[in-house]
Amino acid sequence: MNKIQEGVLHKDTLDKNPFELFNEWYKQAQVSELNDPDAMALASVNKDGMPSVRIVLLKQWSENGFVFFTNYNGRKSQELIATKKAAACLHWKSLRRQVRIVGDVDKISSSKSDAYFATRARGSQIGAWASNQSQPLNSRAELRRNVDEYEKKFANETVIRPGHWGGFIIKPVEIEFWADGAFRLHDRFQLKKDEQGIWRSTRLNP
Repeated sequence: MNKIQEGVLHKDTLDKNPFELFNEWYKQAQVSELNDPDAMALASVNKDGMPSVRIVLLKQWSENGFVFFTNYNGRKSQELIATKKAAACLHWKSLRRQVRIVGDVDKISSSKSDAYFATRARGSQIGAWASNQSQPLNSRAELRRNVDEYEKKFANETVIRPGHWGGFIIKPVEIEFWADGAFRLHDRFQLKKDEQGIWRSTRLNP
């Protein structure tokens, strides 16, 4: 008979601010993950209820929520703007852990998007102008021409943020911490806020 070992997550450490545990896990992932510890699968849904998912990069987080940046004209953005709902998941294979997030979505302020845009590599700044995200593209050469056009436009100038590019914040109503366990007997805790706004955890079956 397989012996059920003690899990790595405990309720007495989870009935508090979940962002503290997220921050701890993320710092460990920065050390152990080979590539992109900030890679986050983001799910949205269209007006017909058809879901879609893709990887984005988590760039900021606080007790207010989780922030990523993208083209506001792309498919995911149009779905997020229409429904104001999203789900996301970060999976750190090296740690055998994942965090799921479900919540409401809003654009962040223009000033905050400007501030982050200014930190991006110049090539990425140009790319934000050159790519008409999610729209048909005739050829790679067409994209290259668009890049060349904006490189000339901003030659010897600071690249300003295009109005169609900026950040979203997922304001979580639910966060789940998952840790791998032997024989698929994983540790799972779902956290939700109670009526007083305090995060409360519930252990889930694996």
